Amino acid sequence: MTLAQGVSGSSPALNISIFAAFVVITLVVVFRASRNQRTAADYYAAGRAFTGAQNGIAISGDYLSAASFLGIAGLIALNGYDGFLYSIGFLVAWLVALLLVAELLRNTGKYTMGDVLAFRMRQRPVRAAAATSTLIVSVFYLLAQMAGAGGLVALLLGINGSVGQGAVIAVVGVIMIVYVLVGGMKGTTWVQIIKATLLLVGAAAITIWVLGKYGLNLSSLLGDAAKSGSVLEPGKQYGKTGISQLDFVSLALALVLGTAGLPHILMRFYTVPTAKEARKSVVWAIWLIGIFYLFTLVLGYGAGALVGPKAINAAPGKGNSAAPLLAQALGGPVLLGLIAAVAFATILAVVAGLTITASASFAHDIYANIIKKGEVDDKAQEVRVARITALVIGAIAIVGGIVANGQNVAFLVALAFAVAASANLPTILYSLFWKRFNTSGALWSIYGGLAVCIVLIVFSPAVSGSATAMFPSAKFDWFPLANPGLVSIPVSFILGWLGTILSKERNDAKYAEMEVRALTGAGAEQAVHH
Repeated sequence: MTLAQGVSGSSPALNISIFAAFVVITLVVVFRASRNQRTAADYYAAGRAFTGAQNGIAISGDYLSAASFLGIAGLIALNGYDGFLYSIGFLVAWLVALLLVAELLRNTGKYTMGDVLAFRMRQRPVRAAAATSTLIVSVFYLLAQMAGAGGLVALLLGINGSVGQGAVIAVVGVIMIVYVLVGGMKGTTWVQIIKATLLLVGAAAITIWVLGKYGLNLSSLLGDAAKSGSVLEPGKQYGKTGISQLDFVSLALALVLGTAGLPHILMRFYTVPTAKEARKSVVWAIWLIGIFYLFTLVLGYGAGALVGPKAINAAPGKGNSAAPLLAQALGGPVLLGLIAAVAFATILAVVAGLTITASASFAHDIYANIIKKGEVDDKAQEVRVARITALVIGAIAIVGGIVANGQNVAFLVALAFAVAASANLPTILYSLFWKRFNTSGALWSIYGGLAVCIVLIVFSPAVSGSATAMFPSAKFDWFPLANPGLVSIPVSFILGWLGTILSKERNDAKYAEMEVRALTGAGAEQAVHH
């Protein structure tokens, strides 16, 4: 079956109606959830009223983005073993988040990363830095999700012109803005829970179906996939040369250390009542995400075996379309429509979560604490600013998504992880664990890590100089690694140490108070009871 028929074999009307049904149901949920939003804590942290299990499902929803569903399935289908390394990196990262960050953050912060850092530093410069890095990481991540939306639509609705795809990216952006403006954190969390459930059920169904075709025998599936090329041994993507192996180490570092610095994941820890629930939610998340990544293994190799690399590369979204094409090969237009709707929902929900994080960071850190110096009428004003910011960020996401349309989604996300690991993680760890750490250390680490990371990305082969780069015709790629993590993360740790040592400022009493609070929860923010 050639691909032209393959894609036209999908029924656009069916796909749109399944997707529309999802949007209608979730909007109803969002409106219901938004009815008792009185305070800033309601809008940003859902009144801290979710249980560990609910929050764990929502975290897995936030984390299983278009990158993990579409991007990784495509990478495994095309590159086999090397593609699966993304899954492993994404999963191991949770252990860092669980053991080092989750509980301590829940106890020390209020709504944003800036709260944790400003606890024992000079408020205004540190909040400005935290908000800057939060906004930059969120925008990078948003681009990735929006780019995924463009490719998907091309596949499902047969819209191939860039104008048409741009229009669809705009529609996704607008629906997402409605979620955020109306529902706040509570609405967004419910969207995540619904979406995570759909995604896990859908992936499980396809996994069982694919294995069923091979008599539930994994090795015969792998054997069939291997007929189309060497997808079972390592080295297909990160080959035998020194540079590409270093690139792999760099990618792995960024994935494993980036998660614990991703602002929209950190913010999820504030939606539960206690630190115990924060730990519980991470355990739920690890189980669900781990199971899902085992599914992606079968999805990827299944697509490699049943659809084949030629057909996948010929499709509009390249690797990103492997999972939808597999669904179509198995269950025809209906299954394709369902999986596509789930993928769409995935993008919508993750984009909403990112937007609320970025807008909270701006309203809470920059507006309330820097411009207004902390004197702000808590309820209405700050939340209003957050809503206006959400509109602006939505607009940026739509424009950026149209520009980034067609890049591999998992790769764009890996860059966001590198920025998070370079700008946020060293500062978070130093604040929580190093008594001597001070304001200048934090500023050196955040701004230095950000600058180094972004400069290296701009001059890397990801941006220019290769056929797959963003600007293939230009040539300014003097930095050899596609992912800068290997250089920028250690540099950021060193800068944080240097900045601290060179400054005389100390605040041991505040550190002692923060340490007690982080470990015991004494004096932490309580749940809101209406």
